[in-house]
Amino acid sequence: MSITLWIVIIAVAVVAIFVWALYNGLIRLKNNVENAWAQIDVQLKRRADLIPNLIETVKGYVKHEKTVLENVTKARTSLMSATTVEGKAKAENQLSATLKTLFAVSENYPKLMANENFLQLQEELSGTESKIAYARQHYNDIVMVFNNKIEVFPNSIFAKKMDFTRKPLFEAAEAERKNVKVQF
Repeated sequence: MSITLWIVIIAVAVVAIFVWALYNGLIRLKNNVENAWAQIDVQLKRRADLIPNLIETVKGYVKHEKTVLENVTKARTSLMSATTVEGKAKAENQLSATLKTLFAVSENYPKLMANENFLQLQEELSGTESKIAYARQHYNDIVMVFNNKIEVFPNSIFAKKMDFTRKPLFEAAEAERKNVKVQF
């Protein structure tokens, strides 16, 4: 065989190995992104499962705060029915805002604040919120690695041909980005 043929064979083999390694790496990253999202989903479901118990506990104390309870219930329903990452992110941000309102209202009811069931539910929700924050951070880290991998040259050429597209980041709601005003 001629040297030219060997060079062509080696070049094709190098490109094939590169594409094979790139594809397997992208599949691993895609699966990591999906797993990270599933972890967020688990925590969102856990929080959504705690909310009906919280609402039932609060109902007896805050009868005239009906709109607050309705808003929490609507936000929970939106979260449970959302199917996309963007939809769940929006619903999750809405639910976080309504829960903050619920806890702010609950501070006006000393008997409620002393209720053991309410305190336990509040503690569980607080722990779940921390887990959600961690899961969101982990998800965004994995998505950033994935998006970088598919956008850098020469990976971008092959990634487009293999139908790998950018994954959305889980972003905070606009209200959460504003500076908190503290008054003493």
